[in-house]
Amino acid sequence: MSDFLGSAKRLSLDFVSFAINSGVLKFGQYTTKAGRLSPYFFNAGLFDDGLKISRLASFYAQRVLESGMEFDMIFGPAYKGIPLGATLAMELARQGKNVPFAYNRKEVKDHGEGGSLVGAPLKGRVLIVDDVMSAGTAVRESIDLIRQQGAIPHGVVIALDRQEMATEKQNGVIRDVPYSAVQYVKEQLGLQVAAVASLDDLLEFLSLSQDADLQAHLSHVQAYRAKYGVSAL
Repeated sequence: MSDFLGSAKRLSLDFVSFAINSGVLKFGQYTTKAGRLSPYFFNAGLFDDGLKISRLASFYAQRVLESGMEFDMIFGPAYKGIPLGATLAMELARQGKNVPFAYNRKEVKDHGEGGSLVGAPLKGRVLIVDDVMSAGTAVRESIDLIRQQGAIPHGVVIALDRQEMATEKQNGVIRDVPYSAVQYVKEQLGLQVAAVASLDDLLEFLSLSQDADLQAHLSHVQAYRAKYGVSAL
């Protein structure tokens, strides 16, 4: 068990290093969708060449395989989930687990084959692939779509769990809630969730770094975690 935990932690820290070196994980001041001023920002759209997205897929595949999640196919929600789902399917096939994949269009196509779905028919237990789960909106939309097709939304794999409070709107007012989007998907929607890395992993990486520039961001990320963070499940 200790070897497994050690391997999982190494994977997470290696991924944080990779994301920083690729310019995908940046530090500064960024406004989130919830209106919070975050000291870091993760933009998976910057995995923008063959080598980067190939390595990204290897991180996803290793986390999925280590998680032990059983699934029959992959679904990538538009738009960022499309290349993530395709490259994850390729990497899993390379490692001996060949599964079909599908994705959706934002706009329904009214010519040719028509419809909003592309790829394999949705059936069986479906693994949803996305980058970061903030409000969980994309996942809930994916769950509805999968169920409409008679398939079973079974699990979600993401690159980064920000481990921060989600928000909800009540009577036109947006307020924080004491759980994260990941926790909501696990506890309320009943899906398994695997994240390649988390905010805790980012904090550990910064605390272990010998780079003075990176260490300078540690206190800001710690303060953000203290203000908006949720405890791990």
